[in-house]
Amino acid sequence: MLLDLLFERKTKLRGLRKLLILSVCASAGVMLGFKLKPKQIKPMNMVYVDLPATKEGQLHLLTYNIAGLPELISSAVTERASSITSIGELINRFDIVNVQEDFNYNKFLYSRNTHSYRTENMGGVPFGDGLSTLSKYPIQDFERVSWEACNGSDCLTPKGFSYARIQLAKEVFIDVYNVHATAQDDPSAAIARQKNLKQLKNYIQKHSVGHALLIMGDFNAHYAYTLDNIVSFQGELGLEDAWVNLKNQGKIPLHEQNFVARAALDLTDDCEGIDKIYYRNNDHIVFEAKNYQVQKKLFQNKEGKDLSDHCAVSLQLGWYLTTPSVQ
Repeated sequence: MLLDLLFERKTKLRGLRKLLILSVCASAGVMLGFKLKPKQIKPMNMVYVDLPATKEGQLHLLTYNIAGLPELISSAVTERASSITSIGELINRFDIVNVQEDFNYNKFLYSRNTHSYRTENMGGVPFGDGLSTLSKYPIQDFERVSWEACNGSDCLTPKGFSYARIQLAKEVFIDVYNVHATAQDDPSAAIARQKNLKQLKNYIQKHSVGHALLIMGDFNAHYAYTLDNIVSFQGELGLEDAWVNLKNQGKIPLHEQNFVARAALDLTDDCEGIDKIYYRNNDHIVFEAKNYQVQKKLFQNKEGKDLSDHCAVSLQLGWYLTTPSVQ
């Protein structure tokens, strides 16, 4: 989400107020975007790497909306440059990381980060989509796709999703998607978000047929919200939800007529959030989800304040080959 990050449900009145704030701060934000846009970024090595012929392994995954909007319009409570520097260092322990809202502070995110493969940042608001993937495994291919539908302040940047082809071992590849869907729970936003997920589903059905895949990101959607189509999105793609399987006894939450979303920072292991991790097996690769966790304390500063206005979500995901991969 772009401006409405403290709470997931917003009234139209407050949305208009935020738009007014953005109009006042737009020129300052753009200038800040130019100022903080990194001059040098380690390029991705998108070539085949002769990795060992491993038949199984463990992946430590993380998805995190890092609240990288310019300081003046960010709803995070901590100073952005130092907080995002800390985030970049703390995520080093994870194998594959998808971040959202990596807008104006990417050079800080990457300054103490040690992942060997990192996608190049598009720049600050309003030029970037805020999506970055960091990986200890080679990224073989990468593409960004902007949403065809948007709503309100979310139309001010090219939000969308990204696709990365990641190599885990010799002849073993998975497709990894990073997602940031339209925010808010009002009908107009929900309609745009429905179209977002349909666009993503169509892309996956075209580009990832028969592939093992991971989808991690800020979906801004709930199973319980009647206007969201996240249930059909999951079902039609044959996806497994890590939280549903490990923390909700395999049960997808039912629609609630008077659904009210929790504040993003109130997320716990036991409640559904908008930051989701999905996975899907194929004929060659089988995933085994373990240890889903909302990483609350890890991403707090010394005073106990959150480094972003979202909680990071992690998953340990085992994998093994059933037959030799021919991808």
